[in-house]
Amino acid sequence: MSASSSSVPSRAGRPAPPVDADARSHHYGAFYSLADGPEADATVVVGNCQAESLRVMLDGPALATVRIPAVHELTVDDLPYLRYWLERAAVLVSQPVRADYHGMPLGTAQLASLLPAGGRLVRVPVLRVAGLYPTHAIVRPPSDLSLVPPVVEYHDLRVLAEAAARLDGRAVGPTGLAGRLDVAAVHAVADESLEQLRRREAANETVVLSDLFLRPLFDQMRTLNHPGNSVFAAAAGRVRAVLGLPEHVVDPGRPLLDRVHAPREAAVIEAFGLSDEATDHWVVDGAVVPVEQVREAHLDWYAAHPDAVAAGLVRHAGALATLGLA
Repeated sequence: MSASSSSVPSRAGRPAPPVDADARSHHYGAFYSLADGPEADATVVVGNCQAESLRVMLDGPALATVRIPAVHELTVDDLPYLRYWLERAAVLVSQPVRADYHGMPLGTAQLASLLPAGGRLVRVPVLRVAGLYPTHAIVRPPSDLSLVPPVVEYHDLRVLAEAAARLDGRAVGPTGLAGRLDVAAVHAVADESLEQLRRREAANETVVLSDLFLRPLFDQMRTLNHPGNSVFAAAAGRVRAVLGLPEHVVDPGRPLLDRVHAPREAAVIEAFGLSDEATDHWVVDGAVVPVEQVREAHLDWYAAHPDAVAAGLVRHAGALATLGLA
């Protein structure tokens, strides 16, 4: 359906729908003036992929939310729509976003300045929790920060170290550097990851969520940065508490951020006394992907992107040393 044929009632100042809107535009229908949204006192949730899952858990009679694209997907064409909803919002819930993000006024303070008188800002942390996945990391090649390795976007520091050795001409066995993980290293990485989260919470004056991971469970984090429903439910409860609202239980009827599940390591299970079985595969869109398949694909990618290896060695030097990979 063409956007121009939408029968959504017009509101004063509401931007016109995009011409010939595609499926993505209709997915965010209210945001793009293609569907009805809250008449007043909207809640806007801004951030990465975690923000939409939090919005789902927040939505309800006391917090009528508007689904919007993730902040890294927003373009200049989206700014009028974002401004429209923020100028009518009662609440902005936002992960910390730096000023002029992607060359646009998308910083948390910049967005909060658009709220009407009485509008409230609640900051929530970006959740990256490494305890359950101590060898996993996020690395962006300096040559192109949008590049990610194939199959899964997460880097395994053991494979990164293997790639570095190969690039340096050092001999590496057929199984690479796998197996260098023990309980002490798991606890050390987990403790440092939690301390980093606490520092981010304090520095950005966010709702506190770090205490949820003192004894982490796999249903809390599907990957390094993809929380499960229980975490989003707790986060929503704490946001509501900050706003002075009562508990509001939401069952989305599906697992949130469920597309990718990382392998579960025996040393992690032992470290936290978990009852889960160790696995040697990823699950991507419901399909089982062996760890070895990912390793081979990533080694090929590293050979083509040596700057990603160099960047990873610098950014994750501490974890590499803790894991005995430096």
